[in-house]
Amino acid sequence: MPHPLLQQSDIDAYQRDGVVIIRDLFKDHVETLRAGITRNMNAPGPYASNNDKAGETGRFFDDYCNWQRIPEFEEVITTSAAAEVAADLMGSDTVQLFHDHVLVKEPGTSMSTPWHQDGPYYFVEGHQNVSFWSPLDPVTDASLRCVAGSHLWEKPVLPTRWAKNEPFFDPAPYMPVPDPDAEEMDIREWPMQPGDAVAFNYGILHGARGNTSTARRRAFSLRLLGDDARYTQRPGPTSPPFPGHGMAQGERLRADWFPTIFTRP
Repeated sequence: MPHPLLQQSDIDAYQRDGVVIIRDLFKDHVETLRAGITRNMNAPGPYASNNDKAGETGRFFDDYCNWQRIPEFEEVITTSAAAEVAADLMGSDTVQLFHDHVLVKEPGTSMSTPWHQDGPYYFVEGHQNVSFWSPLDPVTDASLRCVAGSHLWEKPVLPTRWAKNEPFFDPAPYMPVPDPDAEEMDIREWPMQPGDAVAFNYGILHGARGNTSTARRRAFSLRLLGDDARYTQRPGPTSPPFPGHGMAQGERLRADWFPTIFTRP
């Protein structure tokens, strides 16, 4: 039986469309995550950025790979239902932690989160994966936007540097970043309450508008992996980079850096 937060229809939708909303996934952990984000912003990690871009207003802070030094993040990752729900969505017997990601758009932040797929930035291949994106403030226009079915596209989308709009790699194996609004793609987005979560495959094209409201938009993302996840070499540096990982093509991700946080009985 699926986890109580899920219906079989949610699992079917995730497998078909690559994206589904899970209400209340982190409902009991909202205050803990807010405290963790405060700690993170007061002491940013080495990958933190304010995404400074000419002509944009406000502050768009993001940072990742901090769960080992932010105790609130580790607590939520290890005690919430996220790992078990991920196993059900992925159809996986195990769940490995890949990394955490914080994205904060202060009031009056005009910069959007550009359309992108996470997968091309990562050194991971495999169909069994899931990202959870959870707002810690009510969201409407600044909610996550996902193009249903884009995880099944024949070619991945070229990864770019958000603030500079520069490609990460040679564009040869990738398709240009499309304009889902202009092309009238099937965009899924939901008004969300704190603790709700959008679950989406690493191959899903997604983005978010700026935050032109008078309230903060804090979001916590958690990236998880299933049984078939394997290391793969990309044509250039990855994000996150995880320097010195020592893994070879086709290997499972090393368990000391990417621990297994759920195993199906």
